[in-house]
Amino acid sequence: MAARAPIRHLLLVHGAGGGAWEWSRWCEVLRARGLAAQALELHAADAGLAATGFDDYVVQVRAVFERLPRPRALIGASLGGLLALPCADAADALVLINPLPPAPWAARLPARAWPPIVPWHRDARLASTRRALPDADEAAALYAYRRWRDESGAVLRAAQDGIAVAAPVCATLCVASAQDEDVPPELTAELAAAWGADCLQAPSPSHVGPLLGRGASELAGRVADWLSAR
Repeated sequence: MAARAPIRHLLLVHGAGGGAWEWSRWCEVLRARGLAAQALELHAADAGLAATGFDDYVVQVRAVFERLPRPRALIGASLGGLLALPCADAADALVLINPLPPAPWAARLPARAWPPIVPWHRDARLASTRRALPDADEAAALYAYRRWRDESGAVLRAAQDGIAVAAPVCATLCVASAQDEDVPPELTAELAAAWGADCLQAPSPSHVGPLLGRGASELAGRVADWLSAR
């Protein structure tokens, strides 16, 4: 029997209010391991950010991902993890980092009232960025503070209402931060158990820390190890 080709092509999808810049450390580590890692930048719909819906982002993810050669893996963090799920049918492996959960788990997240445009860029403060990234160094906190962007409230409302998806059939790894206040780690662990997915605790305690904290490079290496074993 011919040996199975290794996964070499990866698409990384950022979370709400972020951008492709969040994956800079990950891309550096993954590329050093011989993986072709590409970070996607999500864009508002032509009608504007307030008119941008969840499916607008999914279409962007699928369009870029399906152009990658197989075998290929899809990696998503936070909202990016949820956006990856409708595209999992095109993936050979899936990595979900503190993902916003789909239905029915979404109902267990705290409800929030999202305005048409969530002003995370306008309201960004270095102090609040530091609080969100307690495990990041000062340079990383400043880097993030300067780059937060506004987000579509419609996308976040759709995620809060619960996105119905089928369980992934490809190899799946869920990564959870021990003190994530946005997506409780026990919820991610429950989702992983329901899907028969592997589950890994991130070295970072915070929601965004797996990408921007001091342990980001270590975690990227562990994910590369997991992918190489697929």
